[in-house]
Amino acid sequence: MKLDILAFGAHPDDIELSCSGWLLTEKANGKKTGVIDLTKGELSTRGTVDTRQTETDSASALLGLDIRENLAMPDGFFTINRENTVAVIQKIRAYQPDIVLCNAPHDRHPDHGRAAELVSEACFLSGLSKIETSQLDVNQKPWRPKYVFNYIQDRFIEPDFLIDISTVFEQKMDAIRAYKSQFYHTSIQGPETYISSPEFLEQLIARHAVLGKRIGVSYAEGYISSKKIGIRNMDAFILKST
Repeated sequence: MKLDILAFGAHPDDIELSCSGWLLTEKANGKKTGVIDLTKGELSTRGTVDTRQTETDSASALLGLDIRENLAMPDGFFTINRENTVAVIQKIRAYQPDIVLCNAPHDRHPDHGRAAELVSEACFLSGLSKIETSQLDVNQKPWRPKYVFNYIQDRFIEPDFLIDISTVFEQKMDAIRAYKSQFYHTSIQGPETYISSPEFLEQLIARHAVLGKRIGVSYAEGYISSKKIGIRNMDAFILKST
């Protein structure tokens, strides 16, 4: 299956928190979308691997994803090595996305920046014909995505462009709240963490609203690009006075 947009996350819930609005928007436009989680988030203070998987399944259904897979790299300890890079290349070549989304280049959790570097390098190397990979005993063809964008996570980074997610914002929040073990939920008990307080989600909503205000819409997500973005015509702009 060829995907239009493939998002990689270091942990289950990275995608929901950061770029699920864009995935939902593209899905509504008839595009094929997918997610690859690098780890199972087994070091999380709250919940278990099994509960996280159940929550991920629920969130994936809410996002309408065409595929979601987990590479089961060790949470907190995966490295940028040949084995892990080839594993990511295999997924890029298998799904041939035009756009790849990946973690923030630097963030509060050290896995995020490392995942960003791993995926970015794999996207480039995936286009080299002399790197041979196979999946299901089938030799894969080289494939390099047209664009690789980093989403913004806990630490704010000035975005290079913003995506209007106003029409799908409530769906995005529902997907985030599917992770009941991780975020504030009145029916779930557990040790308090940085992300389990009610303020965490309130601040997340506020950030999306502030980014939306900058382009004259209700809610937006921000992205970083090392490659310049070209606009073909004026219809690509959001034509709304601010």
